[in-house]
Amino acid sequence: MTLVSERCERAHMYDVDLQGRNEPRAMAVPVVALEQRCCSRARCDLFCLATVVGTLLATGCAAPSRLKAVPLQLQDEAAVPGFPRHIRSWGDRVSPEFVAECVAAAKREQDLLEKSESKLEVPAASFLALSGGGANGAFAAGLLCGWTAAGTRPPFSAVTGVSTGAMIAPFAFLGSEYDGILRDTYTTIETKDILSRRPILEAMFSDALADSKPLARLVGRCVNEELLTSIADEYRKGRSLLILTVDLDAQRPVIWNMTAIAASRHPGSLQLFRSIMIASASIPAAFPPVMIDVEVEGNRYQEMHVDGGVTAQVFFHPPSFVLESELGAAGLHQRNRRLYVIRNAHLEPTASSVERRTLKIAARAIRTLVQTQGLGDVHRLYDLAQRDGIDFNLAYIPKDFDGPPSNEFDPVYMNRLFDRAFGSAQDGYPWSKLPPDLPKPPSCPTSGSLQEIPASPEVTRWRPCSTASAGRVTGVVSRERGSAW
Repeated sequence: MTLVSERCERAHMYDVDLQGRNEPRAMAVPVVALEQRCCSRARCDLFCLATVVGTLLATGCAAPSRLKAVPLQLQDEAAVPGFPRHIRSWGDRVSPEFVAECVAAAKREQDLLEKSESKLEVPAASFLALSGGGANGAFAAGLLCGWTAAGTRPPFSAVTGVSTGAMIAPFAFLGSEYDGILRDTYTTIETKDILSRRPILEAMFSDALADSKPLARLVGRCVNEELLTSIADEYRKGRSLLILTVDLDAQRPVIWNMTAIAASRHPGSLQLFRSIMIASASIPAAFPPVMIDVEVEGNRYQEMHVDGGVTAQVFFHPPSFVLESELGAAGLHQRNRRLYVIRNAHLEPTASSVERRTLKIAARAIRTLVQTQGLGDVHRLYDLAQRDGIDFNLAYIPKDFDGPPSNEFDPVYMNRLFDRAFGSAQDGYPWSKLPPDLPKPPSCPTSGSLQEIPASPEVTRWRPCSTASAGRVTGVVSRERGSAW
């Protein structure tokens, strides 16, 4: 290929075709000859390009290989070899094994509480849901560290994470001891620490525009055997760490029980744990997908897993995940519950003048789509909380925080965002009780309005009012007390 390039350059220098005469550029030549030389130069350029593309294809720039995807009729039977089936479930329809595992976790937690706390007063259960958002994960990192500084951060019975939220979730789950990792990660990393861009021709014939090996190295440094052991210890206490990915072959979300993976003692548990974290943050086409080997009836297949944000920017549990009868049968205590949702993004529109250029328009449209999807996910979690009698608390990047980052992971921008969230949390974060586009309910007796229910000093719930009730509450839609998860 080098010889061809040199030959083409010589042809350009003398304005000849590859079989022609050597005439310097300064020589006066007829117009016809110039046209012939221009055509020969174009042919030379095309020949060089074709040679380069052909060489790349011949040396392995074709699409990466993979095992067959799991057939549709066998997808519910696929399992990661050597691991128990309850380590994961579809996110749109939970499996019986997954439900049984969650009930068992709640039972373990209750048994532990009964040994250490008064049986007359069961403490409230707190849950944390961390959203996607890329570099905006600095918001959640700052809020959690500031919450620790305020001295009011509770231990969480369960933590869920999507995308950048999946990167934060293990450390948020283990508590303030790991705040230093969150601070360092979300205030010092740069784009080069997350990805390396591929040459355009390589990207065209590969599985992504960028390589995620830098991200894999970062995860490898932070997620080690010691951390896995700590998470396994929490599993035995009845706590749960859940991360969302998307099986792109099946077009379905997958919830991974990371605590169960850590506690499995499987020799491949650390590698699987890391792979799931990376998969949850692997934006399709931008980052390579993570291929996970599975088996069905002794046959090997592969699943293609990508960013959980493809189906949900933030999650708590599927609407079908109702444990009322199971918990009652297990004899678990009823208890108040609180859900804290951290959306690492703006939830309100931010006006901007969009250039009339294809890529600028596409990028703005995609950002708008993700923002709208995130708001819809927040509404879904709010509705689930109202249905299940859970106190809803929401945090998101305030509208007055502006100044876009200079690149994908700009440490200056991330430091500003971290500091803003830290200060707000340290002073006592003003958690929102409603999604931002829902007005605060008016007081009764306006028909169809909601009335505040003082369920406890820590829990606030809403229920509909009726003008006919003249102040009395009818049609209660949330229970005074929730049951354990």
